Amino acid sequence: MSEPTASARRVLGHDASDAPAHEVQIVDTPTLRVHNSGDLLGVVLSTLGIATVMLLAVYAQRTTAGAAQDVQGFDSLVHRILIFPVAVLEGFVTIFAPVAVLAELAIRRLGRQILEVTAGAVVALLLCALATSAIGAFGSAELVRALSILRDGGLTLSIPSSLAALAGLLTAAGPRARRRSVAWSWNLLWISLGVVLVTGQVSLPGAAIALLLGRTAGLGVRFGSGVQSERAYGASLVGGISRAGFAPARLARVDDNVDRIARDSGNRVYDLTTVEGEDLRVVVLDGDRQVIGALSRLWRSLRLRGIEGRSFVSLRQAAERAALLAYAARAAGVRTPQLLAVAEADDSMLLVQEHPGSAIVLRDVAPDLLTDELLHEIWTQLRLAHDAGIAHRALTSDTILVEHLLGRPVVWLVAWDSGDVASPELSRRMDLTQLVALLAVRVGAARALESATAVLPAEDIAAIGPLLQTVALPRRTREEMRAHKEVLAELRSALVERLPEADVEPERLVRFGARTVLTAILSVAAAIVLLTTINVTEIGAALATSDWRWSLVAFALGLVTFLGAAFPYVAFSPVRLRLWRTTVVQVAVAFVVLAAPTGIGPAALNLRMLTRRGVTTSLALATVALVQVSQFVVTVTLLVILSLVSGTNDAAQFTPTPALLVAIGAAAVLVAGSLLVPWVRRWIARMALPTVRQTWPRLIEVVGQPGKVALALGGNVVMTAGWVLAFDACLAAFGQELSLIQVAVVYFVGNVAGSVIPTPGGIGAIEVALTGGLTAAGLNPGVAISVAILFRVVTYWLQIPLGWVAMRYLQRAGDL
Repeated sequence: MSEPTASARRVLGHDASDAPAHEVQIVDTPTLRVHNSGDLLGVVLSTLGIATVMLLAVYAQRTTAGAAQDVQGFDSLVHRILIFPVAVLEGFVTIFAPVAVLAELAIRRLGRQILEVTAGAVVALLLCALATSAIGAFGSAELVRALSILRDGGLTLSIPSSLAALAGLLTAAGPRARRRSVAWSWNLLWISLGVVLVTGQVSLPGAAIALLLGRTAGLGVRFGSGVQSERAYGASLVGGISRAGFAPARLARVDDNVDRIARDSGNRVYDLTTVEGEDLRVVVLDGDRQVIGALSRLWRSLRLRGIEGRSFVSLRQAAERAALLAYAARAAGVRTPQLLAVAEADDSMLLVQEHPGSAIVLRDVAPDLLTDELLHEIWTQLRLAHDAGIAHRALTSDTILVEHLLGRPVVWLVAWDSGDVASPELSRRMDLTQLVALLAVRVGAARALESATAVLPAEDIAAIGPLLQTVALPRRTREEMRAHKEVLAELRSALVERLPEADVEPERLVRFGARTVLTAILSVAAAIVLLTTINVTEIGAALATSDWRWSLVAFALGLVTFLGAAFPYVAFSPVRLRLWRTTVVQVAVAFVVLAAPTGIGPAALNLRMLTRRGVTTSLALATVALVQVSQFVVTVTLLVILSLVSGTNDAAQFTPTPALLVAIGAAAVLVAGSLLVPWVRRWIARMALPTVRQTWPRLIEVVGQPGKVALALGGNVVMTAGWVLAFDACLAAFGQELSLIQVAVVYFVGNVAGSVIPTPGGIGAIEVALTGGLTAAGLNPGVAISVAILFRVVTYWLQIPLGWVAMRYLQRAGDL
């Protein structure tokens, strides 16, 4: 494609910018109203701001009260300055601002926006009334006090509804820079707010909550109703193209269903025909879509390792980056549409580039045209970019265009706006992984890998192995792979077959996932519940009166459990494991559970220990599952034995009441009835059979070795007994005594709670379950929670530093 001639940029000897829009044929469907993602983000941030203000009002009450007192110290000065009462000023602002805004909207004949700003004020009033009622009914005494003002000799909860309504109205009216009445009204609002704060008419947290409620209401109305589009359409779009130096004759919008790149990126794409008959393409970036795009990039950079975050959020910065990548790729020799000009029109940026002609996306290329020559050309184009340090980062079957000229395939790589110049090695490795995966879906794993080896050096091919994971692939490729789920496994096998020394063990790419976010939220919630419900003074006094010698016994018994946990792995491992090193791994588990839910962290670390010693992944999984099954069997068996030998007196303590018998009977009937339902049986089979199939072959193998079975069961007994006895020692530290069966049942209930609720180390869940169990067994609630906390301190928190030391040791030794 050649660059447009100079004559194409002029119309009858005049500058193209003078060309009238009505002379241009425009095929487009303008979007009149848009739901701005920035408004939705504002709703979320305002809601978080309300929660933050409430937390500060409760837990930083001295700070907020001090700030309010400092502000109110100017009370006498304000009264000397003001020549009329504060109530008059407040009433004037409350009446004048809405009238001024509504009058301007009426003069401009913006009837719909009048309804929107009215709705913003009404919704803010409703939210304010709801918040006031909810805080008064359910809020803590500290929160109510922080939001109250002194009136008529008593404290009155005050969240000023007039302030919320005015903020909701002005927010729904739009940015202050657009209308003079909105700008003046915001200025008056801030002056009035400062005056009422100084004179003590409202509390500082109450004013902040009212203002944020108004912002939430106004932004919610704006997002729900949509705002007038400021995108460039029609004459404005043509004017921008003309200012870029081109004389448009026809401008036709490309259907998003045809151009999948435009649909995925959210940009508009137009086919441009100049007065000289030259075909070009215009990519339009709209400002209202930049917020969601910036957040998406930020999330990906935070979640994935090796992906650099980007600071740009503005429309101009996005356009400049797209232009930079286009110029860099073209300069590197990559066949990509040449960027000819960049222009601005309204709230849009225009990128004018050459048209790729008759090229079609790789997705639409017929299978018989996917020749080795075509695959070679695709890899060649990508290598040109990588040799110049440029990474694409979003290679899919829609970003590769193919056309055939004179019987030879010609490949284009497009959509570089997500890429990087001077890219890190990991980004280029991810490019290779994305390309080999999308080709494998179409031509098979063996052929895709063979086409890569014809162009790339062996070290680049070997570097693909650890990144063969779905998280490294774009969403479009993951969707294509749903019908070919075996592609990644086939690629690993083909890679090992071609390069036996290649490492295909997955590399950790994700810093955190949905489970991590969930566990963090649950951990914070658990900490808040504990801190706001326990009596710290009572617990501190109880801990001070505990016997430190029993605490040391409990800590020592907790250390014994590491040895007990190591025995099953030494017994069931298909390779020889040293007891000392395996025990150190179990100590390291104490550090891992700080960031992983109970049960998941230990399994992952032991799986890593086995695979590092040459055990295949499938066999390592079977070994870990067998150890977990043996632990469950030993736990249940110990409970039964303790129940049988606990004595008549203990049995009498657990004599079920008639109501309990009825509940147990109803539960049994419910379980039996549910098993009659076919889909329930299928669900149980789906959940249980994989574990059975995984562990059965390994179980058959170890059953023939009674010594190993005895070693594993003995280790499980030592571990379980160590935990139960440590819990019993914590009871003894407070002079409390329960039967061994009671201690065991309470401990096991707490352990199950920690496994079911996915908080790191069972934080919160175990403490609550142990406290509830001890209280049900007859202990005073204050003493019960003290026992639970002492048990967790000596068997969890004090073990974390030991786990960290063990983890560092194992990492230096190369065992993990």
